[in-house]
Amino acid sequence: MIAVGGVIGAGLFVGSASGIAAAGPGILLSYALVGALVVFVMRMLGEMAAANPTSGSFSAYADRALGRWAGFSIGWLYWFFWVVVLAVEATAGAAILTSWVPAVPQWAWALIVMVVLTATNLASVASFGEFEFWFAGIKVVAIAAFIGLGALAIFGVLPGSDNAATGFANLTSHGGFLPNGPSAILTGVLMVVFSFMGSEIVTLAAGESEDPERAVTKATKSVIWRVGIFYLGSILVVVSLLPWNDPAIEKKGSYVAALDTIGIPHAGQIMNVIVLTAVLSCLNSGLYTASRMAFSLGQRGDAPKAFAKTNSRGVPQAAILASVVFGFIAVGFNYLWPTTVFQFLLNSSGAVALFVWLVICFSQLKMRGIILRENPDKLVVRMWLFPYLTWATIAMITFVLGYMLTDDKPGGGRIQVLLSVLLAALVIGVAVVRERLGGRSAKADALSSR
Repeated sequence: MIAVGGVIGAGLFVGSASGIAAAGPGILLSYALVGALVVFVMRMLGEMAAANPTSGSFSAYADRALGRWAGFSIGWLYWFFWVVVLAVEATAGAAILTSWVPAVPQWAWALIVMVVLTATNLASVASFGEFEFWFAGIKVVAIAAFIGLGALAIFGVLPGSDNAATGFANLTSHGGFLPNGPSAILTGVLMVVFSFMGSEIVTLAAGESEDPERAVTKATKSVIWRVGIFYLGSILVVVSLLPWNDPAIEKKGSYVAALDTIGIPHAGQIMNVIVLTAVLSCLNSGLYTASRMAFSLGQRGDAPKAFAKTNSRGVPQAAILASVVFGFIAVGFNYLWPTTVFQFLLNSSGAVALFVWLVICFSQLKMRGIILRENPDKLVVRMWLFPYLTWATIAMITFVLGYMLTDDKPGGGRIQVLLSVLLAALVIGVAVVRERLGGRSAKADALSSR
């Protein structure tokens, strides 16, 4: 269920409106391109994870395939990314809860949400899984119901949907399928790519499942229909029911506007509940992911040893608490300095997920040979058209990063890439220095033992 619903974040429900406004119905091509990218990256990650399931996932594979510096760098960058996400999601969830219960201030709701989900993660791995199962279930049911009702309205068989368009005329009748030109597809890619982030979480969680190899294999093989149904299917419903330039899409949000069109009462509040579920799911998964990455770094000697210790329930308590502390600090920055310090944190983590995808690609290029040499029977999931499709995926990700540099709006793609590269350079610098100092100390120990 984590595999099915985990890829669906609040970004799909909230962020799709701006993508539709930028690309019109052509946003479907943007989602298809990014979806293909995710499918390829997950296939590569699945190949490595099925052969060697571990809580460190791609960081552990980079460690082995590319060197200690790579595993250290991408592990800490990914940890930092999720710590910042914790603050974003806690604030978003608190805003919804405050609109329902205004007597409780927003900062208090953020605190309550963080404390509850921290307690869940500290209780046991099973409680994280249980919470995520239900969160994912609600998202999956909600989107399936949305697509089902939308399809009935599109084909004119839903009672009370008199305001909804019948058929697919809206895809071409308001300036064409690409009303803002073909370049808008790439603009749409930049807007939707981050709503796919987190799909790699399932390979971390699979490391603690009863049958990791089977879990990873199923998850990676199902990613194609997950992306096709939940992303492309739901966006197709929106742009079919409404003209892409309908002001209601940006004013209310794409899904609320579509629900209003087909006559669903209290559509705004229904969507608020679903978005809150997606936010809590992202918080829950983010805390789990950050703590497991810290745990893996501790195991490999790249983080304090305390991070690698588990309690009697098998939970890495120190890793969870350290991640939560930095999450709370980031939440504080969001309230105290939202446009300066927190914006800097947000921008400097903006391109990290794309860096992670690149590292997965380069790691898989080398890990395929290692797996075949050491244990070829473990190669139960294979990347298609290896190595050509792997190199094509690297080229696609590099192109997206390069295209982000053309987005010079405040808080846009250029500043995100530049600050993320700066942060990555600093972390890699620390990794290289550590590796060299470690090598020297190892040589000194060897000489002294003689």
